[in-house]
Amino acid sequence: MIILAATPIGNLGDASRRLIEVLENAEIVAAEDTRTTQRLLKALQIDNRPRLIALHDHNEKHKAVELAEIAADQDVVVVSDAGMPAISDPGYGLVAAAVERGVTVTAVPGPSAALMALAISGMPTDRFTFEGFLPRKPGERRQTLRMLASEPRTMIFFESPARLATSLADMGEAFGADRRIAVCRELTKLYEEVRRGTADELVAWAEAGVKGEIVVVVEGAVPVAVSAENALAQVQALVASGLRLKEACAEVAAATGLSSRDLYQAALAAR
Repeated sequence: MIILAATPIGNLGDASRRLIEVLENAEIVAAEDTRTTQRLLKALQIDNRPRLIALHDHNEKHKAVELAEIAADQDVVVVSDAGMPAISDPGYGLVAAAVERGVTVTAVPGPSAALMALAISGMPTDRFTFEGFLPRKPGERRQTLRMLASEPRTMIFFESPARLATSLADMGEAFGADRRIAVCRELTKLYEEVRRGTADELVAWAEAGVKGEIVVVVEGAVPVAVSAENALAQVQALVASGLRLKEACAEVAAATGLSSRDLYQAALAAR
């Protein structure tokens, strides 16, 4: 069995009894950074010394099959440096390999920076989308944000302190000057902070220097009534930018309330 175990994102007091029990009994732990996991075991006063196997972005592709085969006979606990494995952290490839081989996958739920940031952001929480880390290259990042400009759901991003100011500036350009944004920093830690405002207001703060783990929560776009002709033009523009037709239709449909199927048929007819 594969056991995805969520670890504290900062405050050790968030470690659940179940997490501690699982780690106390684990024989094999696949860890994003084995040194970080060793420190966690020590901090939680866990005497168990399981076999630690490194599972990170650079080796998951070839380690996934090996670990999935091991998990067919004995439990493999998977941990990242913080939070839930497989969510913007190693683990997805292993889960996919396990599912393909019929190996049971379960999870020990726990702290989540994305969900905590959403909950305290002040943004709508009924519908949201997790976008993870934006592309590092400026051109790719701006293109991604332009494609999300009409997304009606609250959006959650991870970002590094070094790129925060430029990413906020790009968000202002893509989403407009009035879009509400909340930057959540060092969640559950001593210097936890939430800054709310527009992109322009937050850029000035971020340019002064920001440290720690960052989650950015962005208000969704207000759906605007558009004609079928204008919606088709939006679909065609997205396709021209490299998006697949089906995905472009789904995105425009979500933003306008029009039928994705009707947009798809209209786009095919216009070719």
